[in-house]
Amino acid sequence: MRVLPARIIDTVAPRRLGSSFRWLLSATVINNVGDGIAIAAGPLLVASQTRDPFLVSMALLSQYLPMLLFGVIGGVAADRFDRRRMVVVVDLLRAAVLIALVAMIVSGTVSITLVLVVLFVLGTAETFADSATSTLLPGLVAREDLGIANSRMQGAFLLTNQLVAPPIGAFLFAAGMALPFAANAAAFTLGAVLISRVVTSVREDRGEGSSFRADMVEGIRWLVAHPPMRTLALTIFTFNVTYGAAWAVLVLYAIERLGMDEVGFGLLTTAVAVGGIIGIVSYGRLERRFSLADIMRVGLLIETGTHLVLALTTSPAIGLATMVVFGTHAFVWGTTSTVVRQRAVPNELLGRVTGVYRVASVGGLVVGTPVGGLLASSFGITAPFWFGFAGSALLVTLLWRHFEHIAHAEAV
Repeated sequence: MRVLPARIIDTVAPRRLGSSFRWLLSATVINNVGDGIAIAAGPLLVASQTRDPFLVSMALLSQYLPMLLFGVIGGVAADRFDRRRMVVVVDLLRAAVLIALVAMIVSGTVSITLVLVVLFVLGTAETFADSATSTLLPGLVAREDLGIANSRMQGAFLLTNQLVAPPIGAFLFAAGMALPFAANAAAFTLGAVLISRVVTSVREDRGEGSSFRADMVEGIRWLVAHPPMRTLALTIFTFNVTYGAAWAVLVLYAIERLGMDEVGFGLLTTAVAVGGIIGIVSYGRLERRFSLADIMRVGLLIETGTHLVLALTTSPAIGLATMVVFGTHAFVWGTTSTVVRQRAVPNELLGRVTGVYRVASVGGLVVGTPVGGLLASSFGITAPFWFGFAGSALLVTLLWRHFEHIAHAEAV
């Protein structure tokens, strides 16, 4: 009876990845359960305090703004300080902030202003926690195992944050407004305990004798002077512009173009998650059979084709099938780009360079989102998808030859 659970654990987190990776994966699962609960409960809390569209949009902005403001700074902190301790401290801070929010809800003193402040603080803390967590893997697993390790981390995020936990968050909010945030605080506390068990193979307390500004400049200079990693950063930024433009109007597209209701729109997001599961499960096999350069090329062809199909179709079934394929690509490509970056960037620079990538990723979304809205308002609901197709096709053509260099970039 005890053999089956052991086999399941070994399949999910192979023994060769080590016990520290298993602690990290466990902490990731727990933290993403808490975050997934908040994904549903957060908007419900905002809606309970205001129906003003501008204030509701400010709640969404609080998710983007901290990464733009502190993405590189968080990366510098991850390079200067012990990354494991940094995650522990930030998780405990997030738990404390959520406990304060619970107290305000229970006492009836909560307001939309306080909620927006809390969301911004939590978004800032998440920026620092993610900066440190994303740089731990190279010190835990062998270089050849980075692909499978990253796919497991992505899978933990997908299953808990996107699929399992949000309905739980909505149920808890309906049962009691404070309950989901108390559960989120408990998850972060447990996550901090699990992270404290991680032991890395590299020394992580660096940065003596240099300023934050000097460290930021060093990371940016390294990226600018490294053509493959510079090209990858530009690729992520530009493709997120086209992605952000199309996805900004996805809810209206589902209703007006595909004739779907609210449940149908929810199915579109679920289809992406289902595709993500397929991508995560198949990643190890793909990595063994195909080069990373070819995986990246095919992935961006799929993204280009996704825009074209969605621009042309009016069928909900085709839309859902397209989203499954897109979800598979999104998680495979995300895992591949992370592996390439972790292999190419020196460990002592990984935090700040990763911070630049995060800023580029969110920056592309921030640029693309209003572009999509303006195009849809001026030329119709499919215009952002045509923009996404044309832009993606041009980018794939320009970048095709560069992927071989990107995929084989090595740390020096």
